[in-house]
Amino acid sequence: MNRGRPEPVQVIKQRRDAALTSLVDGVPYAKFLGIHFDRRGDELTAVLPFDEKLIGNQMLPAIHGGVTAAFLEITAVIGLSWQMLWNDIESGDAGGDMTLPRMPKTIDFTIDYLRSGLPRDAYARARVNRSGRRYASVHVEGWQDNRQRLFAQATGHFLMPQRDE
Repeated sequence: MNRGRPEPVQVIKQRRDAALTSLVDGVPYAKFLGIHFDRRGDELTAVLPFDEKLIGNQMLPAIHGGVTAAFLEITAVIGLSWQMLWNDIESGDAGGDMTLPRMPKTIDFTIDYLRSGLPRDAYARARVNRSGRRYASVHVEGWQDNRQRLFAQATGHFLMPQRDE
């Protein structure tokens, strides 16, 4: 990378978008559920667009608990991987044809279902509490219409993949 002149902002944005697309494409179930990510700088917001196939209880109707759990876990894994790759993405070491490291493996994942998921779009954000060479802890919050009114939250612990030095 040329240190004398900063890279054009479009080049950086394209590199970030390509890295994020590669990460999300590495989780086929995310595509099945329709999950995508809204990126603003280094912050990711997961979006689960409403679809009738997501309904578990037709009487309420409410989003299936398994879909909610998968949505939050995918958000945690992608958020953790994103943070892990951020320095490589920013430095340009992770090019457009980047080879992604293995995804973190879930050790445990605890979900608090706070209220029914309504038949509408859902959003989630992950906060990495700790990320070391071997272990990471992530908290995820999911909401629908009001960011302050969560419908589910989760805490997960992950085994970090070994990175080549």
